[in-house]
Amino acid sequence: MRFAFKTAPQHTPWSDMLAVWTEADQIELFESGWVFDHFYPIVGDSSGPCLEGWTVLTALAQATRRLRVGVLVTGIHYRHPAVLANMAATIDVISGGRLELGIGAGWNEEESGAYGIELGTVRERSDRFEEACQVLIGLLSQPVTDFEGKFYKLTGGRCEPKGPQRPHPPICVGGSGERRTLRTTARYAQHWNFGGGTPEEFARKRDVLFAHCADIGRDPKEITLSSHVRLSADHDYAATADEVAGLAAQGLDLAIVYLRPPLTPAVLAPLADALAPLC
Repeated sequence: MRFAFKTAPQHTPWSDMLAVWTEADQIELFESGWVFDHFYPIVGDSSGPCLEGWTVLTALAQATRRLRVGVLVTGIHYRHPAVLANMAATIDVISGGRLELGIGAGWNEEESGAYGIELGTVRERSDRFEEACQVLIGLLSQPVTDFEGKFYKLTGGRCEPKGPQRPHPPICVGGSGERRTLRTTARYAQHWNFGGGTPEEFARKRDVLFAHCADIGRDPKEITLSSHVRLSADHDYAATADEVAGLAAQGLDLAIVYLRPPLTPAVLAPLADALAPLC
């Protein structure tokens, strides 16, 4: 088992988030840290404070030296994938090759509607996401990318400089849609994130993903399997470890522990101690 943590930049001061990340950078058990991509808080009062995820990630990449860093996950409809590709390449350069590129089809109707950003139907989101994956991979791995799709068109598109990771930063797809999202994951991703749930739910989605891999002749072992695991409000570290153990028995590779505000680095050492026997 491998371990990571996530700090959503909602309802929390920047100083507290920074303190958590700089402390976690010193704890070898945590291999990566993640933030989210929302403009409104998605827990609690949605009118409260929420920092922008990619800007936060850039600062955290500079504040750390060891942790891999990522947004779990980027709503693809918020930014044209050519813009996102340049953002990703830049952070990969800044971080010395530590970026994990987390992407998803998007779902938040409240903030999308408030900003006039078209979310679209479920089918449109899936179609757009499929195209965006192709655009991102092309720009991050090829000198020039041409693409003609329903949602995106590139003519001689470039993205320079590229980051040090080859052929591109690992792509993490978040979502569990069995017909489209998991099929797209099988085709393009190196990492799949399960949003959280029981070991039985995780195993069912895992099997669907593996079936899609079989359909295209891909080895499912090429895809890291991760899940959110939420640290309880009362910081029950043993219960968190038990939840991880249940998922590990179903083949989980990476447990991403979601830390709740108010954020404090004090939770990291006891959390690491509770999880260490599962390594």
